[in-house]
Amino acid sequence: MKLFLFLLLLLGISQAKVFVAQWKEAVTPLMVDYVKRSVDRAEREGGTIFILELNTPGGLESSMREVIQEFQRTPIPVVVYVYPPGGRAASAGAIITISADVAVMAPGTNIGAATPVQMTGERMDEAMKEKVMQDMLAFVRSIAKEKGRNPEVVERMVKEAISLTPEEALKEKVIDFIATDRADLLKKLEGKTVKKHGKEIVLKTEGVQLVEVGKSLREELLSVITNPTVAYMLLLIGFYGIFFELYNPGSIIPGTVGVICLLLGLYGLGVIGINWLGLLLILAGILLVVLELLTPAFGGLAIAGAIAIALGSLILISPDSPYGDIPISVIATMVAITVAFFLFAGRLGLKAQKLKKMLGTEELVGMQGEAYTDFVEGKGKVFIHGEIWNAVSDEPIRRGEQIVVKEVKGMILKVRRA
Repeated sequence: MKLFLFLLLLLGISQAKVFVAQWKEAVTPLMVDYVKRSVDRAEREGGTIFILELNTPGGLESSMREVIQEFQRTPIPVVVYVYPPGGRAASAGAIITISADVAVMAPGTNIGAATPVQMTGERMDEAMKEKVMQDMLAFVRSIAKEKGRNPEVVERMVKEAISLTPEEALKEKVIDFIATDRADLLKKLEGKTVKKHGKEIVLKTEGVQLVEVGKSLREELLSVITNPTVAYMLLLIGFYGIFFELYNPGSIIPGTVGVICLLLGLYGLGVIGINWLGLLLILAGILLVVLELLTPAFGGLAIAGAIAIALGSLILISPDSPYGDIPISVIATMVAITVAFFLFAGRLGLKAQKLKKMLGTEELVGMQGEAYTDFVEGKGKVFIHGEIWNAVSDEPIRRGEQIVVKEVKGMILKVRRA
């Protein structure tokens, strides 16, 4: 019995794993992070095949290249499956699909229209357009030849923006086969041989364990801003907000919105990485909380700072970090403590700054005491701060009357009646 259980355990440990990821948005830096995380997990956990179910309108050329580089780097065979029916692999998504070790499409999908355009949709001048075009053509020719696909048709996707149905793509040798659903895909992958890093690998999909790789919370949060159009608009809003703040110092709110939008836009366009975005958002949040103390913003800056700190904390640590993800409860607690600390410590600091400087006898100015003797010819003695002092006054003061120190001249106090 023990031997039987041991064999079952051994079988479970050695069972092949096929990792399945899904991407349904634009090709952006967020897709790069998601694909890298998914592939890294597949490598760590003994994955034998990595499948990316793709449905995208395209996106950034820089992010497309990074995804393809990840496909090229990993020793695990990569399958890109254009799915579900009605989906597409357009523009950058088309090139990502043909770069896979196995390219598959579902019925009712399309692939192509990969002509490079500017993110803003504006026309490029002819010289730049030709330069970009030739660079992209050389890239797709190289990918197509390496993967055994039809380079002429792939070039037409770029030059003429043609788009193909699954049947047309299969006929033109742009993809390897058509699969109706995931079960059909796994069935058709069984026994297929692919070349990877100079080795021939026979794919095994019968009886494998499927592992779904979902999006993390931070990836869900960033899905919207990594859309190229949204990222571009955030970048401009950031510049407008900062410009307005510099033009009208003290407005605060435009500068606050501008800084946060600028950071989000820079990440969305791939200028800064996700960890830098998290760190800069936390620093910006702390700065906003500090500014709340210096500016009567009625709590607006403190709220904006808390939101920035929370966003930065959520996206700072990858969920696949060796140290694990940060629980939401911990983030909420630390954000509250951070805001409260800076507001409390800041108020104490400002209060201290407003106090008068007290050096030697200067601390006596403004203090109250009592006349120790009658003042004769403007002179007398006062009891103040536990000590008896010689004092002068421009007005008559009788013993026992309350006095206030107006000025200190050497060791003599100038006083008046309180």
